[in-house]
Amino acid sequence: MLLGDKPGDNAQVLVLAGALGWPCETRTARVKPEWLQRKPRVRASLAHVDATRSDRLDPPWPELVITVGRRLSSVALWIQRESLGATKLVLIGKPRQHARRFDLLVVSSQYRLGRRANSVRIRLPLIRIDRAALAEAAHRWQPRFAGFRRPLLALLVGGPTRATRLDTDVARALAMQASDLCTEAGGSLYVCTSRRTPPAVVEALESALPARTPLYRWRADDPENPYLALLGLAERFAVTSDSVTMMVEVARLGRPLAIARLPAQRSWLRRLTRSRDLDAVARQLIDASLAVELGQPWRAPAAPADDDLDAVVARIRALFSLPAGAEAEATRSTK
Repeated sequence: MLLGDKPGDNAQVLVLAGALGWPCETRTARVKPEWLQRKPRVRASLAHVDATRSDRLDPPWPELVITVGRRLSSVALWIQRESLGATKLVLIGKPRQHARRFDLLVVSSQYRLGRRANSVRIRLPLIRIDRAALAEAAHRWQPRFAGFRRPLLALLVGGPTRATRLDTDVARALAMQASDLCTEAGGSLYVCTSRRTPPAVVEALESALPARTPLYRWRADDPENPYLALLGLAERFAVTSDSVTMMVEVARLGRPLAIARLPAQRSWLRRLTRSRDLDAVARQLIDASLAVELGQPWRAPAAPADDDLDAVVARIRALFSLPAGAEAEATRSTK
């Protein structure tokens, strides 16, 4: 498993590797500061990797690498080159270049990619909730949520991207809309920001919220982050459309979900839509009656969102001429 700096991306790699059930090792490759926002050219290279904060990459080379995203695809290609082509590569997402060099591309609905023999299409990203961690967080936080009027609405806020805008004006409007919905329902509001929420947006949210509305300011590795507890204890959820991870996590739980669609960044809209459908995940969740647009009547899904994990696992096993469902045989063959 080749992991990077983005927890949401890493979670998909962990889910897929766990479903395979094969013995595996984890390597983390963190990029240099100048590449945290910029994207390097895709090639077999470690030039963008911060060696002081990353795991060493040494032989013996693995039979299989599973990774995600553009920055890590270059690292995977470097491993493949160093192994003289012996290492097979599975990439979650659409590669910017060298698509033929990956043995399998796992492509969800937001990426535009024509039919390819080495790709498998999935509807939603491979994101799942750790049910044990969710239950533990809900149990630990239950006393703190006892005094909230119900229904409790959790507003989960992401941040601006090159494709979507979340500035102070958008934040204030979002806070006021969520507050009005809670007032109409006679319930409570809890706002939770994320690692991508800029400080100015957090301040704008706070200024527009009614007094004493709880607002969590994200901090790294904070044991008091209420996110998991909210997933377990809130009755309703509103999520900004930039965060595919948060939208899908709520949908996987089968909870009432409203999507707050963010306006597009005009300067990036034409460039990005060539390779990516900016609204695909939100639209798919709404079309499947798993979500509504924020402000529309709440709707409880008939069932949690499913995924295509079994189909992806079967395609990976086929790379090694293993039949689908051959967990025991697969494990023995890799020891």
